[in-house]
Amino acid sequence: MTDEQLVEGCKLQNPSHQRKLYEKFSRKMFGVCLRYADNREEAEDLLQDSFVKVFQHISSFKMEGSLEGWVRRIVVNTSLEFIRKQKLQWVNIEDADEPAESEVVLDHMNAKELLMIINKLPTGFKAVFNLYAIEGYNHREIGDLLGITESTSKSQYSRAKAALVKSIQEIESATKDIVKE
Repeated sequence: MTDEQLVEGCKLQNPSHQRKLYEKFSRKMFGVCLRYADNREEAEDLLQDSFVKVFQHISSFKMEGSLEGWVRRIVVNTSLEFIRKQKLQWVNIEDADEPAESEVVLDHMNAKELLMIINKLPTGFKAVFNLYAIEGYNHREIGDLLGITESTSKSQYSRAKAALVKSIQEIESATKDIVKE
């Protein structure tokens, strides 16, 4: 079934087409939700909320651009909306000490391990890191999306990187200690 057929069926609220659209994109979109959520259950809730919005707004999709990109945008926006509702404490760059940069070798770390480390970041750090490093937004856009200043976005990203470096270094150190024993 083509994307056009899926969209047309979903516009008619055909359950079979809705199920097929969900099956086509849910796995990838769950991965997006995991990057913003604190745990698997929260990611599942975000995914469900996102697809409810997809089906509610499918009539606004005009087949300009990819359907996957449109669905992804809804998933990201739903995740960001969830984060904003949590009333996060954002660290402004003027109030923060700039963390030291470190070089870290990630040769032996797979994507699943890195995702686990990213998910342990505080919610504000995680949101900015995902938007900047993974989704490709710039700091001005992130500020607009999250209702924070551009400098706060930069600060959050810098602190997220420093926290990731520290976590990875701790894992590397622990691994070296185990090898020595």
